[in-house]
Amino acid sequence: MQIILLHPRLTKARSITLTSRHVLLALVLLVATVFGSAALLSYFALRHAGDADASPAFHRLAVSMSQQEDDRKEKYLKENLAMMAVKLGEMQAQMMRLDALGERVQGLAGVRPEEFNFKELPGRGGVETSGIGGAGREVGMSELQKMLDALAVDAGHRTDYLNAVESTLMSDKIKSRLLPTNQPVNVAYNSSSFGWRLDPFSGHNAFHEGLDFPAPVGTRIVAAAAGVVIAAEYHYQFGNMLEIDHGNNIITRYAHASQLFAKVGDIVKRGQHVADVGSTGRSTGAHLHFEVRIRGVAQDPRKFLALGATGGNQPRAAPVFVAGR
Repeated sequence: MQIILLHPRLTKARSITLTSRHVLLALVLLVATVFGSAALLSYFALRHAGDADASPAFHRLAVSMSQQEDDRKEKYLKENLAMMAVKLGEMQAQMMRLDALGERVQGLAGVRPEEFNFKELPGRGGVETSGIGGAGREVGMSELQKMLDALAVDAGHRTDYLNAVESTLMSDKIKSRLLPTNQPVNVAYNSSSFGWRLDPFSGHNAFHEGLDFPAPVGTRIVAAAAGVVIAAEYHYQFGNMLEIDHGNNIITRYAHASQLFAKVGDIVKRGQHVADVGSTGRSTGAHLHFEVRIRGVAQDPRKFLALGATGGNQPRAAPVFVAGR
């Protein structure tokens, strides 16, 4: 680039040639001048800020710069506090869900509330200064934020774990309620057990596929477990008969009843009154013939009733004694 200089005092025009090198050097000098002036101004402003004899302009400039720095710090602090408050609120809600979930799992697992109380904070303590880690130190804002984030992730993992445990315990509890472990009649013994015996009518050796519980006519018969009634009818050998499907291919049969109080399709609960003892069908006297079948094959009911010997819905139900085969 050429610059042509014209002036009356000059006898002839002069020209100056500027290269890119000259332009770059001029820009560098300009930037250095600007930064140098700003640094010098800041130096004098900070040095004479507290001086009573200093120029009021310098004092105002120093106060303005200090105020801007304070405002920036306060804005940063407020933003971080707002983020932490939101995170803290989320964690409080998550902890409430964890407490409720923990109480449900505690109930399903059979743990007594006084042994593990979610309403009380666990006790903690210890020395202030450790021989290993030394004296304690203050926690910074960024470090506290990292701790909160890690705690939130950890709480989420524990929620997932407790949900899985609750599902497993609930499934086990449902399955246990569907097992026929509740004694169907509240009597002290059975008059005929599961297995081979002499038939009371023919006198021949025959296989008995259930248990016979002798009881007065009208004695309550209850469901050994929850299920769906699939048969409520009169059978020429079993008399008034009721069958309940408990799922998993398990069926219970209640025979020789005087009355049936459930019909096909009814959903019955464990311990629900479904019939009364009678002597209908092929029977020598008032009793309940009780069977448990898995995939259509008769099973020994005593194996199931033994599981519920310490529980069940029958009040003070006595253990089953074998009178003879």
